[in-house]
Amino acid sequence: MYYLGVDVGSVSTDLVLLDEDLNFIDGIYLRTKGRPINAVQEGFKIFKKKYCDINIKAAGTTGSGRQISSFLIGADVVKNEITAHAVASLQLDPDLKTILEIGGQDSKIIILRDGVVNDFAMNTVCAAGTGSFLDRQAERLGIPIEEFGSFAVKSDNPVRIAGRCAVFAESDMIHKQQLGFSDKDIIRGLCDALVRNYLSNVAKGKDIKPKIFFQGGVAANTGMKASFEKALGMEVFVPEHYDMMGAIGAAILAKDQIQKIGVSKFKGFDIADSNFTSRSFECSGCSNRCEVINICNLENIIGCFGDRCGKWSNKKAV
Repeated sequence: MYYLGVDVGSVSTDLVLLDEDLNFIDGIYLRTKGRPINAVQEGFKIFKKKYCDINIKAAGTTGSGRQISSFLIGADVVKNEITAHAVASLQLDPDLKTILEIGGQDSKIIILRDGVVNDFAMNTVCAAGTGSFLDRQAERLGIPIEEFGSFAVKSDNPVRIAGRCAVFAESDMIHKQQLGFSDKDIIRGLCDALVRNYLSNVAKGKDIKPKIFFQGGVAANTGMKASFEKALGMEVFVPEHYDMMGAIGAAILAKDQIQKIGVSKFKGFDIADSNFTSRSFECSGCSNRCEVINICNLENIIGCFGDRCGKWSNKKAV
């Protein structure tokens, strides 16, 4: 018996399997590339090939693409990223107080007290400090993103970089390069700037207390971890599966849900070979004129989303 968690984000799609005791069995990290349906199907093909006789007891989805993926796979529970990350982290450490999460296109902070979410904030407006921005700077400097952090921690004299805006940060980095500063000092300066931006924007007014988890794809950057520890004056921990915590949380929530509903709605890994299409129409039911998207398998509509009132999305799928 296994529990499946699917986290569909704007940059990556993560799939994980947990066993009955919520131990991590396997995980898949894929680039979404603007095609969440294709990404989920690709992950299912991998799992189907590796575990041909696997029994999925329940499935859950999270992330910005959680609704579309829930229709696709037949999820038993659909939860937002805040809840999913909190559940996964508290499973590792019930005394956790703060989660710093930076993903490919957004960042968030989650404040936990007595094992529940007490406060949170998200930044989805500016790309500064997110994984996609760091990817771009690594590419521009000709340094593999996997080595970005190791460059930063070698710096003895980080330069000050303007980090409040992605455009200004890149311009300032170029200027510092022209002045002859080393790559390691520029990269460490960038990490410090992005942490300052995070703390003054996303975490503004938040009561940050230890124990602190740093997760999301950017947590792989040891330079960012070091900058957070310097700015906060506290130790920051990176959990083992830092880049899949949302999917892990979705799988845990799926286990909780199946104990209530009894029978799973999961459609199986064979959907990897199905042909799904998306069609949209404008609903004329009210002045909102919502664009409603139908997810179809051949001529059968398996799910709808995009409406504000639930007129279409609440209809039972074929």
